[in-house]
Amino acid sequence: MIVAAGLDLLVGDPRCCPHPVVGMGRVISGLRNWIEPWAGDRPFRLRAGGGLITFVLVLGSGGAGWLLERLILPQSPLPHPLASLLVVIALASALAARSLRDSVLAVLQALPNLPSARDRLSWIVGRDVSQLDQDDILRASAETASENAVDGLFAPLFWMLIGAGLWKAGFSQGPGPLALAWAFKASSTLDSMLGYKHGRLRWLGTAGARLDDLLTWLPCRLVVITLPLVSLSWAQWSSTVRAASADGKPDPSPNAGLSESIFAHCADVQMGGLNRYGNTWINKPLLSAHSGKATDSGVRKLLNLGLKLESAWLVVAAGCSLVQ
Repeated sequence: MIVAAGLDLLVGDPRCCPHPVVGMGRVISGLRNWIEPWAGDRPFRLRAGGGLITFVLVLGSGGAGWLLERLILPQSPLPHPLASLLVVIALASALAARSLRDSVLAVLQALPNLPSARDRLSWIVGRDVSQLDQDDILRASAETASENAVDGLFAPLFWMLIGAGLWKAGFSQGPGPLALAWAFKASSTLDSMLGYKHGRLRWLGTAGARLDDLLTWLPCRLVVITLPLVSLSWAQWSSTVRAASADGKPDPSPNAGLSESIFAHCADVQMGGLNRYGNTWINKPLLSAHSGKATDSGVRKLLNLGLKLESAWLVVAAGCSLVQ
């Protein structure tokens, strides 16, 4: 996993190579095109169809990961170095530290050219960016960096560690790091494609969105309690966790508000406020209201804190493995 994390930071997601998430997206689109004509506008059928998509994609993705994991077992038909390399590459595909960092930095580098910055921002946020000024663009960059740090990095890393722990405990034939990481990525991809509260998606995307919330719940809270340990004085840990939890709790998402809030407090960057999604305005709670507005340096600090915490998680995991 350490090698996979290093590979992710080094090369990210090269466009020239096929990516599992792209395949997951195609499966979702194909199943949706088949289910929607059958379900029409009937909520029960749409919910059932969404449940079927979720079941097929998550089970299929986890199963594909489990089959690839068999390549590193002693009875693998492939040479051990080649099998290990394939699994490392597959594990790296479940992490998004480099791609997230590059996407956010691309927005920062485009400023103060507002049209260019808005265009680059539109690739990584769901809100309407057409009227955003520089302050709004910087805030949106900070918010998406902090929310996606959990969704795209720490949650899949957590499930990798759970899979490794199961193997360490003797369940070597069960799902391991790759199987659980790909199963999580499937639920996350479902949420990003179908998890919206408008039109048919309010029913079709229910199963995927709720599963994603469930699988992200514990990793999100582990980030809340560990990020202050690597970014602030340990004496500030209790007050920071309490303040971040209080700020993030009013958010309708069980995880997004907490993710953004702990990064806001640790990076000393204010987040929250009015966001436009299509024709709807949503006023999100202010996070770390005592801090200043997001700046270029503040967003970069936030990104660096994410990398620092990732390193800390991996060091602790390696230490636990050596002790066992």
